[in-house]
Amino acid sequence: MSTSSPRFWARSRTNARVTAVAALVLAACLVAVSWFVWSTPENPVRKVADSVIAATNPLAVQNAQLKKKLSTTSDTVASQAVRLKRQAAAAAVASAAHAKEMASAQQQLAAAQQEIARLKADGNDGSGGSLSGGSSASGGSAHPSTGGGKGNTQTAATITAPSRDSLLHPDKRYFGMYTEQAPFNWATFDATSKKIGVQPNVVGYFSGWDENFRSSAVTRAWQQGRLPLLTWESRPIGADNNTNVAPEYSLPKIIDGGFDAYLHQYAKDIIATGLPVAIRLDHEMNGTWYPWSELTGANKPINGNNVGDYVRMWRHVHDIFQQEGANNLVIWVWAPNIINNMRPASHATQEFLNGYYPGDDYVDWVGLSGYLRPPWRAGNDFTSSYTYDASLNQLRALTTKPIFLAEVGASETDGHKATWVKSFFDGFADPKNADIIGFSWFSLAITSYVGGERSTNDWRIDSRSDSLAAFSQGISRPDTGFALIPAD
Repeated sequence: MSTSSPRFWARSRTNARVTAVAALVLAACLVAVSWFVWSTPENPVRKVADSVIAATNPLAVQNAQLKKKLSTTSDTVASQAVRLKRQAAAAAVASAAHAKEMASAQQQLAAAQQEIARLKADGNDGSGGSLSGGSSASGGSAHPSTGGGKGNTQTAATITAPSRDSLLHPDKRYFGMYTEQAPFNWATFDATSKKIGVQPNVVGYFSGWDENFRSSAVTRAWQQGRLPLLTWESRPIGADNNTNVAPEYSLPKIIDGGFDAYLHQYAKDIIATGLPVAIRLDHEMNGTWYPWSELTGANKPINGNNVGDYVRMWRHVHDIFQQEGANNLVIWVWAPNIINNMRPASHATQEFLNGYYPGDDYVDWVGLSGYLRPPWRAGNDFTSSYTYDASLNQLRALTTKPIFLAEVGASETDGHKATWVKSFFDGFADPKNADIIGFSWFSLAITSYVGGERSTNDWRIDSRSDSLAAFSQGISRPDTGFALIPAD
């Protein structure tokens, strides 16, 4: 074969032209396919290519991450904006309701203060109240101090008070109050009185049988022109309220003379002051929570006590005071607990209460401890009538002695307090309660266990503006009959 022979595709001029045209067409097709591939966004080949480029380009990776974060942040901002808008709307509604409530309470308080001012202008400034009139226990004025006693420099020798007899049957009703540290410190007592617009003429306080008679409590009270109301508990003052066990203070031990020396000295110390004092001895005895009660809810003995021991203990203490002559100064206050929530039902009967009563010869006033407090029982209509009437009926069936509500209050829980306070004073205006000579309000916030659960009840008179207004307006009503002494 000759080396100079032409190739098969170029054996002629025609074949050469065909070959050239075919090559051009093929090249054009390849260019068209390439353009289509790279111009189609969803093309898988391009996606792979983009991924490869992105993976090899740090700036592209960071850009993708930032875009993702921006999208997430935008969603979060939008969600928070919706939530904040809802909260702002709810707050606006609550604020409007609170403003309306505050305005109503302020109007009521202003009305009460105007009534107090009117009574003061008319001359009803306490001069005809329950702590005046009659003979004086130490031959002087019934009101040795002025305006709540601020700046008083009297000595014990010059402190005077009404006689016990005039205190037993007052012309006007008593308004008493328990506050932090009174009568040893008047700061909270005076501050609350000023908010009410009138000052109490009774001050309540507590003491245990591990304490000697605190004469300063009595002298400081009478310096202010106030009857001291001592709740005297036969247990240590620091005892835990969650237990009813105190064997060293059992009723049989008291009856058998274990505290006679202490009781004789206590009576002598009262005589040394020469001033009257009301003593609420071992209160709420018909309950099951104190060591001087007799029976548990299962009718088992409490603290080694026997049925009938409470009466024997009371008479024993009273007799020792009689021997020393202290009963000429002491007003004995027998005060069980209200029976509405009493458990078991057998402890809420007239017969059960009768078993704790020492007798008219040993008691000067009968009283009650009674609160508006949760948990709420079915049928509670949040009125003082519901709270007290059943127990008042039992007291009246037992004796005709004057009734003093020795420890009362209302909780703010669930918002019933202001309504209840109004009904409380409605009760004093009711003629059927003419035998109730007054009350002492427990104006403190206390945490305790109820039904095994820890709870805090705010009993303070000024716990809320509407509660304060209801109280101030109620006590200044002319038809409730309280001795109104304007607060400075």
